[in-house]
Amino acid sequence: MPPSIPLPVQRALLKLGADLSLARRRRHVSQASLAERMGASLSTVRRMEKGDARVPIHFFARALHVFGELQALEHLLDTPKDEIGLALMDEQLPQRVRSKSRTPSGAL
Repeated sequence: MPPSIPLPVQRALLKLGADLSLARRRRHVSQASLAERMGASLSTVRRMEKGDARVPIHFFARALHVFGELQALEHLLDTPKDEIGLALMDEQLPQRVRSKSRTPSGAL
């Protein structure tokens, strides 16, 4: 992996690759068959399973689609459940909300 990738990212990619490999083998699908079903090369599948950071994300999405697990990608950053984002938004809320006073027509 390129040295500029943070260690936690490297670990996550290695785990994702290992998980893809395990899912493929549990389904009794060869790397060549997965590659064909994904529209990818065999070397791409091998690189994915090794956790290669240079593999474009759309190949991971294609593999998830083949395995019937694409919803996992769709829910990775589920904004309604983004606790950090919601907490930051809540910090910006006003302390009080005042109603605008209405003045009668013609009055100041």
